[in-house]
Amino acid sequence: MHFSKLFIPTLKESPADAEVISHKLMVRAGMIRQLASGIYSILPLGLRVLRKVEQIIREEMNQIGGQEVFLPSIQPAELWMESKRWDFYGKELLRIKDRHNREFCYGPTHEEVITDIVRREIKSYRQLPVILYQIQTKFRDEVRPRFGIMRGREFMMKDAYSFHADEEDTRHTYSQMAKAYSNIFKRCGLDFKQVQADSGTIGGSFSHEFAVLADSGEDDIGFCESCGYASNLELAGSKPPAASTPPAAPQDLKEVETPGKKSVEEVAGFLNLPARQIVKTIILENENGLVAGLVRGDHEINPVKLKNLIGCEWLLPAGEEAISRHPGLHCGYVGPVGLDLPVYADHEIFALHDFVTGANKPSAHFTGVQVERDFKVKQFGDLRTVKVGDPCPHCEEGKYQVKRGIEVGHIFILGTKYSSLMKAVYLDQQGKESAMVMGCYGIGVGRTAAAAIEQNHDDRGIVWPLNLAPFQVIIIPVNYSDDEVKNACDTIYDRLQEIGIDSLLDDRADRLGVKLKDADLIGIPLQIIIGPKNLSAGQIEIKIRKTNESELRPYPQVIEDIPGILKGL
Repeated sequence: MHFSKLFIPTLKESPADAEVISHKLMVRAGMIRQLASGIYSILPLGLRVLRKVEQIIREEMNQIGGQEVFLPSIQPAELWMESKRWDFYGKELLRIKDRHNREFCYGPTHEEVITDIVRREIKSYRQLPVILYQIQTKFRDEVRPRFGIMRGREFMMKDAYSFHADEEDTRHTYSQMAKAYSNIFKRCGLDFKQVQADSGTIGGSFSHEFAVLADSGEDDIGFCESCGYASNLELAGSKPPAASTPPAAPQDLKEVETPGKKSVEEVAGFLNLPARQIVKTIILENENGLVAGLVRGDHEINPVKLKNLIGCEWLLPAGEEAISRHPGLHCGYVGPVGLDLPVYADHEIFALHDFVTGANKPSAHFTGVQVERDFKVKQFGDLRTVKVGDPCPHCEEGKYQVKRGIEVGHIFILGTKYSSLMKAVYLDQQGKESAMVMGCYGIGVGRTAAAAIEQNHDDRGIVWPLNLAPFQVIIIPVNYSDDEVKNACDTIYDRLQEIGIDSLLDDRADRLGVKLKDADLIGIPLQIIIGPKNLSAGQIEIKIRKTNESELRPYPQVIEDIPGILKGL
């Protein structure tokens, strides 16, 4: 491709609304342009990158027996009502009506559609398992779209679905898919972690995220370098506390005045106690009403862990209005003693003695509190968010590190959540009807490309991993109108095309400085710079974008060296 023929509208300045480097650089490099909030047009250079991500995905999906389909983006409401998600999914679901006033949605995901296809066509265990995948546009009406194509409302996604006769076969495909995902992100040149994750609105019993480590990530990833355990911080497990011996003479329960002291820090300072001796009582609300969660004062409660422990559909911090409707609750002074709500406690509370809680009246706390004697706990569990330096629950010597991560892929075991509701059944070997067991596997195509930029850039622009680069080589003539320079450029370009190396020839009449700045901005891995002075000495300059190192190589022998140079990048 010749630069003068390619639509690459580069910019010198970053857009004012761009918050992360990938958004800034993709706009500046002429890869994307915003049409509306969270909706982007993908321009030729950007599309070349996305197509390379897609090709890697296709190759790995096909390798494990996936078959590609292409499903409608507009989905009838009836399918979503069957799965019970029409009302549950919320405002992210873009709902529309056709001319006959029938309700549809623009698909944010395709569990319902694929299940409808399979239940119509598969009737016997002999037809299972099957893996179907697609690469297609999705729409989720995010309340705050941001970060360019990393968190847009309209986005390109690979979603795969597997159908099985039993859980064991599902787990086998799940393992295959996890390996395929690791291969995909390795081939994309990404530094990533496979982390335990919550299933969210997709549902299911078991899931993992694939997170690219980057400061701009929206998720916190807890991981242990010693044993390799990694998890989204929402689910990262804390080590159970060591057994503790109750005091021989436990304190009596005593109410003390704490005028205006609401926070853990204020109460601890007022009573001259460490924060670990204060127990926080957090009031949350789910579909069944209010519940209380207890956690040590030096820790934070984890609502996702508590939701999973309770087994409820949703769980959110209770607002002041909901709390005010309960006569025994006073914000800042809530405690479990005498509390007429279900109480769930972090497992570290069981090891505490003579601790402090709110007294359920203004400006008062209880001291000398004991579990069981003074209040009952409905259930203990791991309910806190882990911190840097906490001991790893899976090995003896490891400690948690926490880094930001960008979710680029997510795999789920769905079980029979959708197949039972939508009657996707098969006949087993005994002729008995059973619901199919499902798996679901997604990759954000645009998000993967953006995450690659977040990990690979410098102050001059993008530094693409070789397999994702829109072109692998850019040929930059100092003066393309010079006959000898032009002949050398054309010779190299034609030869690289013959051997299948994606190359861009910058044939523009611009100054060399402009061409070099654009080449650095776009991030093509290998630059070949050809000028009359070096050429007259039988040499051309080879420059590596990632390291900024350059050297003179003999021409024309260098042409045959280029595949080897690229292989070493």
